[in-house]
Amino acid sequence: MSRPAKHISVLLREVVEGLAVKPSGKYVDATLGGGGHAVEILSRGGRVLGIDWDKEALKAARKRLDADFPKGKWQLARGNFAKVKQICGEAGWSKVGGVLFDLGLSSIQLNTARRGFAFRKEGPLDMRMDERLGVTASDLVNALSEKQLREVFSNLGEERLALSIARRICQARAVKKIETTKGLADLVARVYQGKGKWGAKIHPATRVFMALRMAVNFELDNLREGLNGAVEILRKNGRLVVISFHSGEDRIVKQTLQEWKRVGVLKTLTDKPIVPSESEININPRSRSAKLRIAEKI
Repeated sequence: MSRPAKHISVLLREVVEGLAVKPSGKYVDATLGGGGHAVEILSRGGRVLGIDWDKEALKAARKRLDADFPKGKWQLARGNFAKVKQICGEAGWSKVGGVLFDLGLSSIQLNTARRGFAFRKEGPLDMRMDERLGVTASDLVNALSEKQLREVFSNLGEERLALSIARRICQARAVKKIETTKGLADLVARVYQGKGKWGAKIHPATRVFMALRMAVNFELDNLREGLNGAVEILRKNGRLVVISFHSGEDRIVKQTLQEWKRVGVLKTLTDKPIVPSESEININPRSRSAKLRIAEKI
């Protein structure tokens, strides 16, 4: 199975169709990343406000958009998608035709070892999407108690060996701090091997790394705030499109949409989430856990 050498936007056609892009309509890509979704929106005549709090992602996206689209059609802003309503207000975008959240990591982040997101690359155990954040993954791994680590791995990563991994981390860090991606990934792998659990389809460290990333970047709290802000800035018939990669994220998206539906603000357009086709998963294995939900402002 081949892996993508560069960023491939997940569910690209489904996202743009879900946004119902109209010429000169205003669309917010609240998680700009590599800019793939933004390119497709612009190609269909829409205008884009791209938001990301990762300055390296913004730099790469700016270069990509600048090569093919006039600057009057798009603008970029550095910020946390939790503040999407505020960022749009500062950009002069009061009501918009659609807002997109793609909650996955970009290949820019995964392929840059020093960012610390990827367990297959040797690098510092960082995982901050914005280097201005004060706490790294290494800080959490070396400071949280065994109970706290277990809760992080279990609640955010749904890691079934959370207790064993937390215990092994505490034992290991008593001898030497855990400061690298490889150091943590190898430790988790040894726990799995010791339990006879090796051989799963995904690397044993996947859930632990995901949980730490979500904790470092306050991802679930930011998602709740961002979704509510997005609903408020949508114009009538505007679309909210969200791609999640984690059951906790999808649960928040589903519950938020249901609550706005209950009070008569939204109607949901996806009774069940849209998932990638087998052919897309073969081309881009990172898409395998994606779930897409779409709603429309009434």
